[in-house]
Amino acid sequence: MSAAAVATVAALLLAACNGAATGNQGAAKDASITVAAGDITTENFNPFSSTALQPTLGVIYEPLYWYNFAKQSEPTPVLASGFSWNAAGTELTIKTRHDVKWNDGQPFTAKDVAFTFNLVAKTPALNPSGLAAIAKATSDDTAVLTFKSKSLMQEPAVLANQAIVPEHIWKDILDPTTNLNKDPVGTGPFKVKSYTPQSFVLTKNDQYWEAGKPTIKEVRYLPVTSADAASAALVAGKVDWASAYLPGIDNIMKSGKNLTYVNTPVMTTVIVTCSNPALGCTGPQTDPAVRKAISLAMNREQLAKLAGGGVAGVGSPTMLLPGRDDNWIADAGTAKLPQSADTDAANKALDAAGWTKGGDGVRTKDGKRLSLTVQTVTGWSDYILINDTLKQQLAAIGIELKPSQVSWNEWNAAQTNGKFQLSLDSVGLGASTNPYFTYDSKLATTNTAPVGKSASAGNQSRFSNPAVDAALTAAAGTTDQAAQKAAYAKIQGIVADQLPYIPVYVNSMLTEFNTSRATGWPTKDNLYVLPAAWKAWDAGIVLKTIKPAAG
Repeated sequence: MSAAAVATVAALLLAACNGAATGNQGAAKDASITVAAGDITTENFNPFSSTALQPTLGVIYEPLYWYNFAKQSEPTPVLASGFSWNAAGTELTIKTRHDVKWNDGQPFTAKDVAFTFNLVAKTPALNPSGLAAIAKATSDDTAVLTFKSKSLMQEPAVLANQAIVPEHIWKDILDPTTNLNKDPVGTGPFKVKSYTPQSFVLTKNDQYWEAGKPTIKEVRYLPVTSADAASAALVAGKVDWASAYLPGIDNIMKSGKNLTYVNTPVMTTVIVTCSNPALGCTGPQTDPAVRKAISLAMNREQLAKLAGGGVAGVGSPTMLLPGRDDNWIADAGTAKLPQSADTDAANKALDAAGWTKGGDGVRTKDGKRLSLTVQTVTGWSDYILINDTLKQQLAAIGIELKPSQVSWNEWNAAQTNGKFQLSLDSVGLGASTNPYFTYDSKLATTNTAPVGKSASAGNQSRFSNPAVDAALTAAAGTTDQAAQKAAYAKIQGIVADQLPYIPVYVNSMLTEFNTSRATGWPTKDNLYVLPAAWKAWDAGIVLKTIKPAAG
């Protein structure tokens, strides 16, 4: 019998005993669930690491506040109970909860908050966003962050996108950037019980601060790295929570009476281009005319039908989300991407830029072929299909596209270090739904790096434009939404012209559930979180909300 089966049987026995003690009314028939995770071969629970295991942020470590990206919402308190700014916008005072303990029994205080932000500020590798705050705990429940300049736009990142770590553990860690933190001490609803490269198990944190939560006893994570594997695991009842694009999902759901899913499309699929030759990018994609031609030749209706499975939405050249973000899109006339290809316009753009067709139909310029590589992750079936379809679409205008599939680690390393020409990815999740966080991360000069160095702050296209930087500075210096919208209008015009990221469509975000072992999962009518199993912060909210299904 497998370890998973042993755990399940033990949970069943416990539930049966509890049921007997209470007259068997509403007894839980299982107190454990299984989650489909990606690659779990590295035991890494470092909350500062971009490759930490899936439940690190939100399930084990918690932020001060949390935003629900499924809808426009105010921040929800987690480890904090309140905050306020001084009139100059340079000092943020945070009040912390009194009733929180770390999972090793030590009390959580405002000193841990101050320690965390000071650690980030003094460690450049932990501070890709350039957080420039010095923190001080003025009492056990009050931390004050002092910024060098007016920093109101730092608020969501500080409050809701930073895991708070315990000072009594991390003060002795010599290198917080590389430590794998195999025995994580957090405040979250679960803590690590066991780990192997084949699976790992979290058990409930009995000292969790929110009364009565969690009610799930154990959460097991299994490596599921392809859509086929996720589909098979769901149908076989081996996993209870997965987030994967599953072609023909409605038919898959019919395979099991307890299977259900929700679609929360909030991210735009884009072709990331290594666009900036001044920072070391090489290849035809550094020519803006090539990027424009790719966008013009794209038949997005066909891509959405073939790769989007009928659940993808129409995207925007602004990289924002039509509908949710309409108030931030300056020009309503260009709010949505064209859906059909305009090969005439694409050919004209390439002709004007000096790219001429050769005998084999592929264009050349200065003796170099218009041949491009595009990477995606092995097992990402929708993105693989996008690349294969684009190969045919772009051939019509004389562009040779060479798709490749690599592991997630290889894909991420290539994109982060600029060792790519084109790469499929998605954008749209920042510290809050204000466009500043998408634009600043993906476009600011301060958030990129030369090829060969890590652009982990997010600007992996290596894009740099003084007018965009100035607009971002203007938006960051005010809370007036009209002024911010004016700044974003400048950015949107430049982005639509330069196309460092070429939008494809608003990608589906399918999340699948098995309701036989737990109830209370998010639904279409009750999106209390963005429900993807991999979503930082939200996963912790889900796991402390769901309850064992009654027997």
